[in-house]
Amino acid sequence: MIQIQNLHFRYVGRKAESLSGVNLHIPAGETVLLLGPSGSGKSTLALCLNGLIPHIVGGYSRGQVTVAELDCNQTPVSGLAQEVGIVFQDPEAQFVTMTVEEEIAFGLENLCVPPQEMDKRIQDALEQVDMASYRRRRVDMLSGGEKQRLALAALLGMKPGILVFDEPTANLDPIGTRQVFDTIACLKETGCYTIVIIEHKLDDLMHLIDRVVALTGEGKVLADGEPHLVFDEQGEFLLEHGIWMPQVVSLAHRLSSRGLFLDPFPITLSEAEHALLKVDSSFKSNRNHAEIDTIDKVKNLAIEVRDLSFTYANNTVLKNINLRIPQGDFLAIVGANGAGKTTLAQHLIDVLHPPSGSVFLGGNDVTSISARDLIRRVGYVFQNPEHQFITNSVAQEIGFGLRLIGESEEDIENRVTQLLSEFGLANLAKANPFTLSHGEKRRLSVATMLAVGQETLVLDEPTFGQDQRNATALMQLLNELHKAGRTVIIITHDMNLVAEYARHVAVMSAGEILFHGTVAEVFSSPELLAQARLTLPPMVELSRRLPQDYSELRDLYTLDEFLEAIASSSLREVSN
Repeated sequence: MIQIQNLHFRYVGRKAESLSGVNLHIPAGETVLLLGPSGSGKSTLALCLNGLIPHIVGGYSRGQVTVAELDCNQTPVSGLAQEVGIVFQDPEAQFVTMTVEEEIAFGLENLCVPPQEMDKRIQDALEQVDMASYRRRRVDMLSGGEKQRLALAALLGMKPGILVFDEPTANLDPIGTRQVFDTIACLKETGCYTIVIIEHKLDDLMHLIDRVVALTGEGKVLADGEPHLVFDEQGEFLLEHGIWMPQVVSLAHRLSSRGLFLDPFPITLSEAEHALLKVDSSFKSNRNHAEIDTIDKVKNLAIEVRDLSFTYANNTVLKNINLRIPQGDFLAIVGANGAGKTTLAQHLIDVLHPPSGSVFLGGNDVTSISARDLIRRVGYVFQNPEHQFITNSVAQEIGFGLRLIGESEEDIENRVTQLLSEFGLANLAKANPFTLSHGEKRRLSVATMLAVGQETLVLDEPTFGQDQRNATALMQLLNELHKAGRTVIIITHDMNLVAEYARHVAVMSAGEILFHGTVAEVFSSPELLAQARLTLPPMVELSRRLPQDYSELRDLYTLDEFLEAIASSSLREVSN
């Protein structure tokens, strides 16, 4: 169904190739997971499959790409669109009409599908994504997950044989993510589609995958094969290249380094559960969860919010928010898409102007703090990095804030050089920020924020678009800053980050704060998680699947806690 032979591609203005000699053959009906570090060419490869490269996106290419026996170099995009459908990270970038029905009809109209056939295609497409009752809905009133499913329905209406999903859940809450994966599962079951998925939320996805293809940072094929074999035999190479792996795969590899080999090698939660049940349950545990002061006892506050409400276009986005964030805290703000998390964060740093007397930074009303002083005191990373880029090069972008507060050129140059190296951007110093990959843009936005050295840091989806290596490095850096006394606030859908790094959690739903307290309290409340459209992280879910006599492996949150609880000296496989 897909044949790629010696494919090379280089973007205009770049010296290095994004794809370098890729060879790939995918038979009909196969579901392939495409992995790779940030900037490895995954999205570039996806664009080659439907002809946007080379027909629309500028660059230099050679090699051959054939889909459904059509030569992508010779077939126009209009022809390829009927064979290959791509669902991008941001579904809104694909929408062109106002209602669900019109959105699906748009592609069909451009293909001159007869009206009598069009109606049936629209209904069938909506039923395939479980949105039959949404036909008359306005697109702008849909949730993030519903928008992704609509983008897919618009493609299904054109009956492509190949579906490509490019990080389809990147902007979705955990429940929305599972809904998209469930939809993909239903499509796979029909046997009608060849599916290529670019994704890093892997633990809920692996049961669907027939094959894993991994690219290096240089755009070359690193690994290609059956998932268990790839993750088992080449896991260390994937890790070295910064490639995401399922949490249970990371657990299996880290246990094997201590002499415990899970058999068979697991790639799903169910497989990990069964493998662990073969292990003797006499475990040692050195867990010592530190006691965390209740928020009510804290006197020194980094930020305080008092009775904050906000209405936009007759829609109440925030409802009487009260929030006390201690100095030196690591707070995660979580909740469903549209819960008001980003709106709240933007009030904290006066991007959206709060009413006087409602938001206080270090005891001072934020509305009384000058812009220059605010830049020195609090840093903010937007959910979409492009929204904060204002210069023509990566180096200028990092140095902009330093120039704004009057630092010397020598100090600016030294600081910029340091951050370029620290965030892996040195070879992109002269590149235009808007030409970077998603992961590179995110690293630049964080580097720009950290340049000034503020005491309070607010990051909206800090690991969005990051590969495993860079995401881990970024979060460890934030953790070190937190240990040094900085106040860190992250907005995230990634419950792994909450389990690994947060001290407190603020759970939001429909513009209100449902809960503000410890991580343990959140994970112990199924009703709260369900109301906020959240799920347990994979390691927490795995620990709670185990029986009661595995007590030392229950209620663990992270990989490190599993490793602490499982002492190799006490492990032996249970004999049959």
